[in-house]
Formats: sequence, C-alpha cells, structure tokens
Amino acid sequence: MKNTALTSIHESLGAKMVPFAGFNMPVQYDGVNIEHQNVREHVGVFDVSHMGEFLISGPNSLELVQRVSSNDASKLTVGGAQYAYLPNETGGIVDDMLVYKIKEDEYLLVVNASNIDKDWAHISKHNTMNADIKNLSDDYSLLAIQGPKAVEAMQSLTSVDLSAIKFYHFEVADFAGIDHVIISATGYTGSGGFEIYCKNSEAEHIWKKVFEAGASFGIKPAGLAARDTLRLEMGYCLYGNDIDETTSPFEAGLGWVTKFTKPFVNYEQLQNHKENGVDRKLVAFEMNDRAIPRGGYEIKDSSNKDIGIVTSGTMSPSLGVGIGMGYVPAVAATPGSNIYIQIRKKLVPATVVTLPFYKK
Repeated sequence: MKNTALTSIHESLGAKMVPFAGFNMPVQYDGVNIEHQNVREHVGVFDVSHMGEFLISGPNSLELVQRVSSNDASKLTVGGAQYAYLPNETGGIVDDMLVYKIKEDEYLLVVNASNIDKDWAHISKHNTMNADIKNLSDDYSLLAIQGPKAVEAMQSLTSVDLSAIKFYHFEVADFAGIDHVIISATGYTGSGGFEIYCKNSEAEHIWKKVFEAGASFGIKPAGLAARDTLRLEMGYCLYGNDIDETTSPFEAGLGWVTKFTKPFVNYEQLQNHKENGVDRKLVAFEMNDRAIPRGGYEIKDSSNKDIGIVTSGTMSPSLGVGIGMGYVPAVAATPGSNIYIQIRKKLVPATVVTLPFYKK
C-alpha cells in the first residue's frame, strides 16, 4: 500500500483511511455530507496525489498524443488543457484523462491511479515515433482546492490573478512561496476551483499554507467519498464504474471529446459507432420515491424485464433525492422515460433526466 506525501497529515486530522487504487487514502473526515456541502458552498481540499502524470516531450510529442488521445491536442495552446480518453483496440476505453500543453512540444497527461501501469504500457506500445515519455507519477502530488470561494481564499498565495485563469486553463507560477507550481482551473466537482501540481517534497508545506489562507473562508479537508458524490451530481464518469475497456465512448456520451480531425487508435471502429449509432446508452435518473440506488443494482422496465445495471448511485446531498447512472437500451434513454430499480425485493420507479443533476 502506497502513501501520499500527505498521509501523516490526514491521519493527524482523524481521517478515515481506506485502500484505494493501491494507495492509503482519506475517504472522509467530518462526514460525507458535511464535506460535500462545504465544497458546494465554501471551499474544500482533496488530496488526489494518487493520480498519475506522464510527461510527453520532444519534436514528436504531439504526434504521440494525437495517436493515443480521442481529442484533438493540436487545438491546444500553451496554458490550455482538455478532457480526453485513451481508446483501446476493441472499441472501448483504456482510461479517461486530462491533457495539458505545458510548452511547445511538451504535454502532461494526467490519468487515473488504478490505471497508471496499464496506461503507461498502452502509450509506450504506440510510441513508434520515439517521443520522449517520462512517468512522473511517484514524484508529484496533487491538491484539488474546490468550491465557489477557492479564488478568493487562495489569491493571497500567488502573484497570478486567479480569477483570470479560465476554465480548463492553467498557469505555471509561484504558489505558497514555491516557484513553478501548476495552478490549473480544473476539477471534478462542478463547483469551480483549482488543482495544484507540486513535487512531493513541497506538498506538506503547500497544504499547510492553503489551510492558513483559507481559514476565514470556511476551508475544510474533503475525502474520496465526497469527491464521488460531487462528481456524480454533475454526471461525470468514473472509470471502472461508468466507463471501462468494454464501454464505447458513444454509449457513454463521450462523443464530444472524440475528434475525427486526425487518425487515432481504432478511430475507424469509433467512427462506425458515431455514424450507425449504439444499442445502449448511459443515462442519468432520479428516484421517484425515497430510495438509494447503488452500483450493481438491476434496472428493469415496467414488465419487470432486465434492461441494464446501475453503474453509479447515491443519495444526492445537494438535492436530497436518490440519483444514479446506468446503461439502458437506446430506446429507453430519452429524458422523461420511466425505468425501475431493483432494490432488494422491491421495484422502485425512477425517471430518466438530463445532466447535470446539480445546477448552480
């Protein structure tokens, strides 16, 4: 079990620690709902240092990124980021990721912790153009400072105007007295804020400075459980739950980051998915009665026929209703459609809705 550079701090704060993707990670501190609402209303800080980082550089760097990424990295300017995924050779998804253009001929790919080794092998296999690739995952820490007060709370720590960093853009700048920190206006909560990339040796210092600066803004640490409820309220996919090696990106609603402006791994099959449609789709639903859908629960139609499986589900802390996502036949994917969730021995009605569940 790996620790992050901040594990001792989490333990000193009384966090409940759990194994996650090979790491010892904080799942909660004061409670999921408290941490969730604090991110929605104030500012919360997540240690997501378990995420993986690959640096791709040199004259052939863009060629490799274009080969393995579903999105079109040629559209990025220095200081820009984009969401994308790594297509596999069978019509599914190796992983989803962020692509950052650090400078000309230098890109940072940020991948999921559970897939670091698999992603590295996949990208290396397709590196026939001999781009320079480095796995920095063990050397860097990542803090997600999320919430509507993040800009105001963190401004005293940097000379950069945080309010001027647009969504999906970043600056390499001073932060908390450390030079050359990546300050990225990204995150997986839907409540705004920043992600801070720094060296492991700098993480504890930055964590402490972040909490000093945010003290008068209601800052609290937040664990993986609140991160999951926050992303689900936005309808953001979680790899291993909502998308995986067997999922077509066009089933998962990821056509918007699939750009056929250049060839990439298995683009012909995915183009066929786009042009001819897919048989099932990932839908969002709200429970009509007070009930909590969980991943793995069966989705049924009105005649009690199995039509799918819940991939993610929870009781929404913001909305106070059960929400979930799951795959159903395309004919049942229209918003307003009625479906049923098998919860123990009871069929509980639910309605297909448009995303996001949470609207500011």
